Amino acid sequence: MEKKFTEKIAEQLSLKPWQVTNTLKLFDEGATLPFISRYRKEMTGSLDEKQIALVREQHLKWNELEKRKETVLKSIFEQGKLTHALQKSIEEAESLTQLEDLYLPFKPKRKTRASVAREKGLEPLARMIMEQRELNLMARAERFMGEQVKDAEDALLGARDIIAEWIAEDIRARNAIRTLFRKDAVIRSKVVKGKEEEGNKYTDYYQYEESLRRCPSHRYLALIRGETEGFLRIGISPDEEEAVQILERQYLKGTGECAEQMQLAIRDTYKRLLQPSIENEVRAEAKEKADAEAIKVFAENLRQLLMASPLGQKNVMAIDPGFRTGCKLVCLDSQGNLVHNETIYPHPPQEERVVAIKKITSLISAYHIEAIAIGNGTAGRETEAFFRKIRFDRDLQVFVVSENGASVYSASDVAREELPDYDVTVRGAVSIGRRLMDPLAELVKIDPKSIGVGQYQHDVDQAKLKSGLDQVVESCVNQVGVNVNTATPYILTYISGLGPQLARNIIHYRIESGPFDSRAQLRKVPRMGEKAFEQCAGFLRIPGSENPLDNSAVHPESYGIAQKMADDLQCSVADLLKDEQLRKKIDIRKYVTSEIGLPTLKDIMDELARPGRDPRPRIKYFEFDPNVRSLNDLKPGMILPGIVTNITRFGVFVDVGVKQDGLVHISQMADRFISDPQDVVQLHQHVMVKVVEVDAQRKRIQLSMKESETGNK
Repeated sequence: MEKKFTEKIAEQLSLKPWQVTNTLKLFDEGATLPFISRYRKEMTGSLDEKQIALVREQHLKWNELEKRKETVLKSIFEQGKLTHALQKSIEEAESLTQLEDLYLPFKPKRKTRASVAREKGLEPLARMIMEQRELNLMARAERFMGEQVKDAEDALLGARDIIAEWIAEDIRARNAIRTLFRKDAVIRSKVVKGKEEEGNKYTDYYQYEESLRRCPSHRYLALIRGETEGFLRIGISPDEEEAVQILERQYLKGTGECAEQMQLAIRDTYKRLLQPSIENEVRAEAKEKADAEAIKVFAENLRQLLMASPLGQKNVMAIDPGFRTGCKLVCLDSQGNLVHNETIYPHPPQEERVVAIKKITSLISAYHIEAIAIGNGTAGRETEAFFRKIRFDRDLQVFVVSENGASVYSASDVAREELPDYDVTVRGAVSIGRRLMDPLAELVKIDPKSIGVGQYQHDVDQAKLKSGLDQVVESCVNQVGVNVNTATPYILTYISGLGPQLARNIIHYRIESGPFDSRAQLRKVPRMGEKAFEQCAGFLRIPGSENPLDNSAVHPESYGIAQKMADDLQCSVADLLKDEQLRKKIDIRKYVTSEIGLPTLKDIMDELARPGRDPRPRIKYFEFDPNVRSLNDLKPGMILPGIVTNITRFGVFVDVGVKQDGLVHISQMADRFISDPQDVVQLHQHVMVKVVEVDAQRKRIQLSMKESETGNK
């Protein structure tokens, strides 16, 4: 990439040019985003993942712009219309909008009113009107009469069509109207006639208007969805008279017949050409902005979901609740393997509670169960209450687990491959149990869109959504690290430097040769080249390795430094891991080299203090109010415990245990102004909420976290 573009990216992102240059160089060499962020801090100036991702994103945009410039220049050159000045303007264009404006007059078009008028020979008349010097316009217009032009009025009409196209393709006009749109455009919506009843969920937008600048992303996406579904008509425009006056100030030079014709052409060009064209542009900009906001919310929610507290390697009993079809019950060992499954019927219509209790207590004893996971779907609250009444012979905690996406996993190829001999109900119960043990390892098997922690995820650009969510999954997996001897191929796929093929090769090697006993052994995996090893090694953990650093985030390339630290203190690396006093004696400045600086050395010291530490928080126990199980149990004024299940720009949804999440609007989240709900809560956070209003018919619950007695200050 040219130096000027590197400097532009640096300027856009408030970075130093060398940071951008080095980051792009690392990407060109095959480095991944997690690897660059974690192990190349000296080269990037300690840029974080978001900054590195933005550098890559801007780089791609500049590349796209350059490719488009090549296409445009070639097209104009082949038309024989490429001047030196035009080429210079195109080469210096800094946005696609600017480039397309330059190309517009030369862009191949289908037949237009202006092209028809040109074929009639009316371009000289159009130029005459545009210059606004002719004093006897009607007489001059009559000279253009002929077979295709019946009279002077017909000639003037054709000339105005040509002028309208000239103005519509003039960069000055486009920029002026574009500026007006961005400043003063109003978005308006109305119901499609005859769709009033069918589209009743959009009643708020049947007669609606709002400044486009102030329209939040979630509302814009809701309006666009209503239009897409055929219930709303949407229009975006500023005041028409103001737009026409702006153009008149640019193109009118006085009074008289020519000026009158120019006024007619200006109004026509705005209504017929400029207004629709700029509206489409502004719509696309607003959609792109709304998509970015929605994807950002979805991505942050997904990150919090993936980084949720794991129970760890324990024997778990998991239940996928149900009424008529019973509750599917499975027992998993500490590795998440299915060791037993059956169905119990503690609820109506069978209501075999005594039989169910006997089975449960027997299985808990037989499989040494240490925790119970219950899905939060149909019959979830009833099943939870049933289990809490059972007296066990040991201390067992009952956890309610989100089922979002479990049905998608159950029917997936991944589930069929993992559990080929079991039906979807067993697979769903297994997924619930594994989610409790390690949410990250289980949820990576499911398409992130299916987990359901966003807003309008089906309305945004799907390619950008997938890219953004995949990046979040990759970030989380590498941040936590993976035990290479227990990892599934699905989670290994997201490890830096690996992919589906290398992930499968690691699994096959593990099956054939037994567990890995060192990171160095990874080099023996088929197709594990030096580059792939460099990228993945620091994120793969090997507990019990002879070298304790193999179970840490210290990269093998830095083992020599850790060993030198130990040698200088006349101890072993294992001693450094165990003895804080020894670590305090290390002066990391002594180990700075031309390639390894203080950022990497500080990371090494952090890992020596907490090798292989899981960055996720410890799991917390939660219990709903036992007296509240349905909407009918809710009364305004109640203060209840709840779990945040989804975060949007307009507020958060909270599960209070009634099968229908309640909304805490952003205005009800705190006793102060907040612009982003993420500043106040996190996904799956335990909160206290106050019931404000219950609409049983529409299944809507309004909640508040504002008052101090709810305990959320």
